[in-house]
Amino acid sequence: MRELIFLTLANNLPRLKFFDKVRYRIYRLAGLSIDGRCMIWGPLTIRPLGSTGNIKIGEGTFINTEVSFGVPNEKVVIGKNVHIGPRVMFETTNHSLSYDPKNGRSRWTKPITVEDEVWVGAGAIITQGVTVGRGSVIAAGAVVTKDVEPKTIVGGVPARIIRHIEACNDV
Repeated sequence: MRELIFLTLANNLPRLKFFDKVRYRIYRLAGLSIDGRCMIWGPLTIRPLGSTGNIKIGEGTFINTEVSFGVPNEKVVIGKNVHIGPRVMFETTNHSLSYDPKNGRSRWTKPITVEDEVWVGAGAIITQGVTVGRGSVIAAGAVVTKDVEPKTIVGGVPARIIRHIEACNDV
């Protein structure tokens, strides 16, 4: 019940500077593990209800609007100083291609890890079992199905390496 109340409250606060600076505290009360200050614009979609404890967010991270977490059994761990664009999806569950008439499609879950200083562009989808290496960039709309090396830019469907980031000031 606590999760439902605080998640609903945080998701429905108006988008004013004051609320933008403190909203993360209300998400923390809902059950998200948040280390230090961060900025979450929200709303967040977390499925299923009761799984907010499967999300860990590092200090200094920014999460834009309409970000979705599918975390029924496994965790999504987001590092420090990560920037997540609007409508990004983190999906820890996948289903089998085969259909069993008795049991339907089987499913499996694996955790997702986004290391420090990553930038995830708008509308990207990160699937189960993926680790995104430190300092990487995920292009807008990319579907990430495999691990991303540190300091690498990936994009496309499925995401592929665009290039490696050589210096901090690359444009």
